[in-house]
Amino acid sequence: MANNTGRLYKSFIILLLLGIFIELGALVSIFRGDDERNGNIAVVEVAGPIEDSKDTIKRLKKYEDNEKVKAIVVRVNSPGGTVGASQEIHDEILRIKDKKKIIVSMGDVAASGGYYLSAPANKIVANPGTLTGSIGVIATYFVVDDLLRKFHLKWEVIQAGKMKDIGSPLRSLTADEKLFLKQLTEDMHNQFIEAVSKGRNLSIEKTKELADGRIFSGKQAQELGLVDELGSLEFAIQLAAREVNLKEKPKAIYPPEEKFGFFKNFSDRTFFRRGLQVLFQQYP
Repeated sequence: MANNTGRLYKSFIILLLLGIFIELGALVSIFRGDDERNGNIAVVEVAGPIEDSKDTIKRLKKYEDNEKVKAIVVRVNSPGGTVGASQEIHDEILRIKDKKKIIVSMGDVAASGGYYLSAPANKIVANPGTLTGSIGVIATYFVVDDLLRKFHLKWEVIQAGKMKDIGSPLRSLTADEKLFLKQLTEDMHNQFIEAVSKGRNLSIEKTKELADGRIFSGKQAQELGLVDELGSLEFAIQLAAREVNLKEKPKAIYPPEEKFGFFKNFSDRTFFRRGLQVLFQQYP
């Protein structure tokens, strides 16, 4: 029994040391910057709901200041998100594009906020089947007052300011509140329209015709002037190289993959428990 325990312990230590070795190799790769040392076209991803602009702006600024990077491809695969975060990324692309070419590459979907931030790019590339557009603003509220009454539950609200609890799920909106929110969303919608009009060099009248919240395929969007070219991410990288008259072969710098999978999984109790079960089964 003691012999088996020793073998179990030795196997466990070997597994742990192997994981440490793998992680150290990954760290060395990060600090050496192997992926970026010779790259000349940077790819920045905007994926999923847009709720925070900080990381995207940080990466854009990083490549803006990198003299080896001649152009930036922003890969957008997002259904949209908050207005503020989308505007912040939009403004950063608008600021950088005169200094360094920015090409947007649309993936499966680049709609609403995903299109908002794409509009000012030097060129926009979409797949024929990309879903894009959705130039509009929406606000929704969940109301549970009838449900609470059904269970004889009451609520009290103390507020200073007539509209301080506007949008509360505990009651329906008043007529004045609905009008106020309608005006608010229309103001943000007009900001969206203006950004698309300027970014795509379309008239306000033409942009308004397209800005009723509809989505378009990439092919339709190109025909309407919302997209410049049809093609893949690789096509967008090649286009970026041509836009800056790159003499050498374009070498893309892709976003780093997850580097710490071992310890992340190792810290997971399910993984840890299964690993021990395997060891015990091997050494009964």
